[in-house]
Amino acid sequence: MMIAGIGSRKGVNVQDVLAAIETALEAHGLAMTAISALATASLKQDEQAIFSAGRELALPVIVVEDDALRAASSRAISRSSLSQEHAGTPSVSEASALAAAGKGAKLLGSRIVLGPVTCAIAISGDAV
Repeated sequence: MMIAGIGSRKGVNVQDVLAAIETALEAHGLAMTAISALATASLKQDEQAIFSAGRELALPVIVVEDDALRAASSRAISRSSLSQEHAGTPSVSEASALAAAGKGAKLLGSRIVLGPVTCAIAISGDAV
């Protein structure tokens, strides 16, 4: 299972989210069809652009609860003080992807930042 974790500023649009996902996949030489789901933190559950992107891609959006996000945070590669302050994690996209991909999940690399959106790709531990 491969998960695209999404972080964003408030009020982003669906095109920004889709572009960040595409850019992250391209960085790893992957096609959109490689993704099993999108994931984001519970503090982003009202960010409609993330859910619109999921609908457009016909992918579920997993909302990662705070405890699971914090548990996965120690495995994040990127360190954003702004993200740490507002979300309690050094990277919403990386921690969300890791938490949603399950135990033993690994990031394919650090998050991709594209304007107001970040995207990180994690693969589940059973697929590595």
